[in-house]
Amino acid sequence: MIKTENLSVNLPGFGLHDINLSIEEGEFFVLMGPTGAGKTVLLEAMAGLIPVKSGRMIIGGKDIAKLPPEKRGISIVYQDYALFPHLTVMENIKYGLHFHRVDKSEEDKRLNRLLHELDLAHLEKRLPENLSGGELQRVALARALMVNPGILLLDEPLSALDPRFREEIRSGLKRLHQSSRVTFLMVTHDFADALSLAGRAAVMNNGRIEQTGSMEDIFQRPDSKFVADFVGMKNLLPAKFDGTKAIIDDLEIELGRTPVNSHGYIAIRPEDIVLSKDAFASSMRNSFRGTVSGIFDRGFYYEVHVRTGETTFKSLITKKSLFELEIQEGIEAFISFKSTAIHNF
Repeated sequence: MIKTENLSVNLPGFGLHDINLSIEEGEFFVLMGPTGAGKTVLLEAMAGLIPVKSGRMIIGGKDIAKLPPEKRGISIVYQDYALFPHLTVMENIKYGLHFHRVDKSEEDKRLNRLLHELDLAHLEKRLPENLSGGELQRVALARALMVNPGILLLDEPLSALDPRFREEIRSGLKRLHQSSRVTFLMVTHDFADALSLAGRAAVMNNGRIEQTGSMEDIFQRPDSKFVADFVGMKNLLPAKFDGTKAIIDDLEIELGRTPVNSHGYIAIRPEDIVLSKDAFASSMRNSFRGTVSGIFDRGFYYEVHVRTGETTFKSLITKKSLFELEIQEGIEAFISFKSTAIHNF
């Protein structure tokens, strides 16, 4: 298990402040947050590449904060691979063994397993300059795992890859995690990577942990305005609470529960807001008439803004639905959403 207690790091112009994390042995955990939040700094502090100002870093019951990198049982893989350009694939993979004594039979066993699982056997004599992005990333993973670390730190391992290689490496990471007892801690900006690989995550901002929890908690039940905005809660509205209702300007929204506070925010994911041209009877307790004020192409979906009174709601619909409903700016439309789709804090 990895546990940090009030971990702080001081760098010129930036720092980590009172980082408290608990990651179970064998878990796949993700760090998310905007650029400059401190995610890579935290990884490098764990790996021993950046000194810790204060706090504890406990692995397997032992505080490792003062240990040198090679004594921590941690490997790190960067997004730019950091392979040695003058060494072959095989030499790169085995490089870490210069610092870790391994029995020859165990070395061969590990090597054969990694070559097979990462599909590298046919590349072992090539130099890095002759490899694709996906191949480079697989070699970097094999090199990190060759020393049999207890913990593997991954700094945006998929960000530099095109979509085809990205899916390939994502599947490879999932297989490696399932077939090993290694704890994975990965930094990513990509929600698809986080949702497909991790069970739990932490969101960082300005060198602090904003929220830690399951993927469902973070995406459906954010603790703060920052986290709600970061994970795409596009409908983030200040509200006053009166009994089971949220009052937003001239709207009364039924929550189906009584909030603890008298005011705060409500948050609704755009995919949970149903858009229609006509009012219809349904189990949804909230339905409002409005005017379409904006339509934005988001690739596979369209984001449709509907203004109701002083409030604008944002809904995601498919291209097919947009054409079938004949949605255009300026027309009247109805939005509906369930009380269970509303998160308040």
